Amino acid sequence: MRHNKAVNHLGRQSGHRKAMLANMASSLILNKHIETTLAKAKSLREYVEPLITKSKNDTTANRRVVFSYLKQKEAVTELFRTVAPKVADRPGGYTRILKTGFRAGDAADMAYIELVDFSAAPVEKEVKAEKKTTTRRSRAKKAAPKAEEPKAEEPKAE
Repeated sequence: MRHNKAVNHLGRQSGHRKAMLANMASSLILNKHIETTLAKAKSLREYVEPLITKSKNDTTANRRVVFSYLKQKEAVTELFRTVAPKVADRPGGYTRILKTGFRAGDAADMAYIELVDFSAAPVEKEVKAEKKTTTRRSRAKKAAPKAEEPKAEEPKAE
């Protein structure tokens, strides 16, 4: 039983888990959204939100603390220069998790995790790309009601 065990180990030992979360957090900060499993997205949210809160106060000490977690200079720079000013007035909740369905290989729950103020709605883009093509028969049925609709009033020549 795992009563009162707060950490999801994600099937990894602590060193591997910390390295994986550091890499995923860096990718999230640099790309503004990533796709991963739902369990990893929830763990990543707990990992990255305190770092974003630290980045609101740009001091050398805070930069060093964040760097000790992320281990990538580019990600720390991006966090303090572009992400922090945009979330300065937000009291928390910097990330959003959107469930996207199940992975084909093992049916794992998949999800997008994105920074809220930078959301480009990647799920909506995928839905637009999956538009089905219509057949000639369905086009003919749609054409008939359009002809019956009244046209906008045009000024009549007298």
